[in-house]
Amino acid sequence: MRRRRLLAVAAALVVASGCSSQDGEDPPSSSASDSSDGARDAVEAYVRALNSRSVAGLISVGGVEDAEWSRQEAERILADRGGRGWKVKDVRIRHDMGPDVGSARLLAEDKAGKPLQDTFTVTREKGTWHLAVFTGRPAEPGKESSTTDGPRS
Repeated sequence: MRRRRLLAVAAALVVASGCSSQDGEDPPSSSASDSSDGARDAVEAYVRALNSRSVAGLISVGGVEDAEWSRQEAERILADRGGRGWKVKDVRIRHDMGPDVGSARLLAEDKAGKPLQDTFTVTREKGTWHLAVFTGRPAEPGKESSTTDGPRS
């Protein structure tokens, strides 16, 4: 499942890079600025959730339901990156996939000086920005998940 998610994100980024503006930055407008601010707020909420080791915070910023699978994945993320006193050094938002979807590049440093560099897909749903940090979302009942494996016989 994780491999499929990574392939889907990689494919989306490849497609988006061909569609982005020449310099990759948002055109100056109040809506682009508002969108960037909301997406930046989501990235900062992610860092706060990491620092406070908040499962609920990660679930909220990830825009997923509070279920057993999402709590388990949030706990794995926190075990890897949580509670390290991350300080945001830079956040760059690019609306390279439209006004409601883009990418966010985070540069941060923990209290020991160890750098964190990550890129997320950001999406706006019903006015709220979320980060695609959860990869283990189960398929909806009655739907088959896509696969990159060969054909089944």
